[in-house]
Amino acid sequence: MKKPAHETRQHILDVTRALMTRKGYTAVGLAEVVAAAEVPKGSFYYYFKSKEEFGLALLDEYFSAYLATVDRLLGAGGSGAERLMAYFAYWKDTQGSDFPDDKCLVVKLGPEMCDLSDDMRSVLRTGTDAIIQRITRCTEHGQADGSIPTTVPAAELGEALYQLWLGASLLAKLNDSTAAFDTALAASRRLLA
Repeated sequence: MKKPAHETRQHILDVTRALMTRKGYTAVGLAEVVAAAEVPKGSFYYYFKSKEEFGLALLDEYFSAYLATVDRLLGAGGSGAERLMAYFAYWKDTQGSDFPDDKCLVVKLGPEMCDLSDDMRSVLRTGTDAIIQRITRCTEHGQADGSIPTTVPAAELGEALYQLWLGASLLAKLNDSTAAFDTALAASRRLLA
């Protein structure tokens, strides 16, 4: 039985996300995409006019799902500091796992895609800005509830925390070790204490 169009499109995105998480954007060619998704080349072009359009769809979907997770974690109960620490513990657990679907596409594909396309750079910038805004908003709540010091403006602290964790993700990847996440978690505790 043939899959409905939206399921086929989603299947192509899901299969290719795992491939690109392991290999990168430029290393995965169209032949590999259609072979892994078990669809004809024409099906790919039916849903995506080009590899760039596909990359944009992949990033849009990634950020949509990831931001829903961030909203759930940062919207949970507890003080602002507790919610941020829960989010960073989640980051450590997922980025330190061996599951490609858990990996951050900003770390894996961001530098590569930014060099290839201004449109992809824009999607990455919009997505990362949205994450920073959520961290900042939770930081503001923590400053209001007294769980986070007010010595650093919330916007500055929110951006610094995100940069800290992106850097930890990159170092964990380079060193093939999760030690950078332990350092980032300890540094986050100090910044939020």
